[in-house]
Amino acid sequence: MSEVLQIVLISLAVLALLGVVLEDIIHVNKAKITLFLGTFSWFLLYVFHSGSPEEAEAVAIGFEENVAEIASLWLFLVAAMTFVAYLNKKGMIENVIHLFLPRQIKERSLLFLTAIFCFIFSSLADNITATLVSVTLILSLNLSTKKTIRFATLVVFAVNSGGVSLITGDVTTLMIFLDGKVNILDLLMLSLPAFTAVMVLALLLSRGLNDTVEINIRHNEVRPVDLMIAGAFLCTIVTTIVANVLFGIPPVLMFLLGMATMFLIARFFDSDEKEEQQILEYIRVIEFETLLFFLGILLLVGMLKEIEVLDAIVRMYEILPPTLANFLMGVLSSAIDNVPLTAALLKAGIVMTEAEWLGLTYAVGVGGSLLVIGSAAGIVAMSKVDGLTFGSYARYSFVLLLVYAIGYAASIGLAQLVLGN
Repeated sequence: MSEVLQIVLISLAVLALLGVVLEDIIHVNKAKITLFLGTFSWFLLYVFHSGSPEEAEAVAIGFEENVAEIASLWLFLVAAMTFVAYLNKKGMIENVIHLFLPRQIKERSLLFLTAIFCFIFSSLADNITATLVSVTLILSLNLSTKKTIRFATLVVFAVNSGGVSLITGDVTTLMIFLDGKVNILDLLMLSLPAFTAVMVLALLLSRGLNDTVEINIRHNEVRPVDLMIAGAFLCTIVTTIVANVLFGIPPVLMFLLGMATMFLIARFFDSDEKEEQQILEYIRVIEFETLLFFLGILLLVGMLKEIEVLDAIVRMYEILPPTLANFLMGVLSSAIDNVPLTAALLKAGIVMTEAEWLGLTYAVGVGGSLLVIGSAAGIVAMSKVDGLTFGSYARYSFVLLLVYAIGYAASIGLAQLVLGN
């Protein structure tokens, strides 16, 4: 490969990264930028290697492997997000929230309940949906701007923390699992240190929250078919874990089976003919911009692997102990999107123990919470909450770094205690 082509391709990857970081300034959707540059980079690889049959074949094989990995991730996300889109549209998620909330509650108690809800819900749903639901609840309380920002900061950290222990909750966790670095049962261990860190943050943020707030309790009508689909979603999550542990069945297969079951339930048990005809439309409700962003990023990372640029990441792990390197990668993910960072680490061929991979799973899943631009949850919260800016969120960065370090140390310690490596 010519040095000029390598420089051009690296420049395209850097340009894509800048497009992600500066999205709010340039007003160009990051999905459009990354998808264009990702596909264009592979186009250049094909064109400039067409003169050598050996190089052309190597590029073709690399592209096919890259697309196969992306397809598995994409299909899983489509199935999971379709379930959540349906349940959210029917108001069932809102019903669950109001089921556990009283009409009057102290702000301090509400802060802890918010943390618990965000942690649990984000384990089952994608981070974007979990953040949207939580922020909508907070905004309905009409708190002061300062208190609203404090609640929103907790939401971002709790949502990102809840997603690390289940493959349904965070894309980076799913990516690390699909690469065979960790197994589902060991991932569940991360829930304890992650939850501990969230509770410590809630405790630190609860100072001065002494007022009582009024909550408008609402209950949306739920049909039997909606309850059946909610049950199908929960069964899909449980059977995915059991089937993978007992038979090694890929999670994507179980979630596609679950989504198909959802469609059949709507077909045979929904008395509303109009609704039955529209059940497939819920696929269109999901965040396709998010999926396209993942597609573009993973194409770019696959290209970087193809031109052997990712070897530079391995060198950090040769210089530093994996435990420290993983911690720093989590901090880095607050400035660089954790999806491309995780993809780069997986494709770089780094060798670590399972306990260290679990530590990395926590680091890249939660580290993005240190800055508001470091995760999808932060970006969504910033777009919905007036007054939540880069600067207002950064005021809590030291506290967030502290609880991140506590959670990371606890995750490493627990993993080494249980796994013995």
